[in-house]
Amino acid sequence: LGIHALLVVTVTLSPAAATAWSENDVTGGDVYPPLWDLAPENPLDFPVKDNKIVISAWNYQDRLGVYKALLHASAKYFDDFGPQNSGNILWGLPLQHGWQFHTGRLADHSGVTSCGYENGEFLCQSVRSWWSCMNYYLAIIPFLGAVEAGLFGQLPYEIEILPPEEQKDDFCYSVKDCWSRMPKLMDDWKAFFEVNNFFKYTVSSDTFSSFKLDDALGLMWKAHTSSIAYALPIFQDRLKYLPDPEANFGEDWANAVDFIAATHFSTDLLTTNTFQAFLPQRMLVEGDVLPSISDFSPEQNQVLVSLRILHKANKLTG
Repeated sequence: LGIHALLVVTVTLSPAAATAWSENDVTGGDVYPPLWDLAPENPLDFPVKDNKIVISAWNYQDRLGVYKALLHASAKYFDDFGPQNSGNILWGLPLQHGWQFHTGRLADHSGVTSCGYENGEFLCQSVRSWWSCMNYYLAIIPFLGAVEAGLFGQLPYEIEILPPEEQKDDFCYSVKDCWSRMPKLMDDWKAFFEVNNFFKYTVSSDTFSSFKLDDALGLMWKAHTSSIAYALPIFQDRLKYLPDPEANFGEDWANAVDFIAATHFSTDLLTTNTFQAFLPQRMLVEGDVLPSISDFSPEQNQVLVSLRILHKANKLTG
């Protein structure tokens, strides 16, 4: 934990980063995920067919809309933590997804289809992408948990998630389906989104008192790490489509999340953006050797080395 706590402090509190971001940056377009303005922001903004809200989880814009709906519906609970919903701790999820998208990590790296490429189906998310598959469990599962928790109120239709063209058994597609297949995971996300966890009712004064941010972070990170732990063994086979350095980085990153979670790292808009500036802004390829990847900044090289050391140390110590 000490190693990673040091890493988090290093990248989030560097002087350059601290001066680069301020509350004034909230209105800047670059702080939001790509195509954020075009994504739906309410479950009812998605198409309705046969009395079901239909969401295409393998389209970047639709999956982004799932996140936007979560941010929009929970905004009122985070008013005290930053202007324009910038203090909402759910920002870490869509910002990670946006980083995956603009760095090409959601595309088909098997070479079989043009899914996710600019000269092909640009908004397509490939079921052959390790990153895209892992992210499903950090997008669709939280969303369905929020639906079950009542975050969106009483929706007039059920939610139906469209399946990918292959590997359909690796995913679930509705509240009922996901509850039957992964009840603990759904329960963890539902627990985070329960309104009682956001606001505590004070009987004596007949008013609501604001929740403790650290408590909310604890619940969110518990659900987050549960999603990754559940998904990792399922998608081990997707790593074969990635260059070895990228596959190693993916596993290093998944390992590091446990340590980030232990620090209750705040995933608000500005903090997450600052942190992500230190992540690789392209996929790693054969020939990339740490710590001297020439088109990465010294800080990006340093973070990749730290993640690698942390993963090795974690394995060695069991």
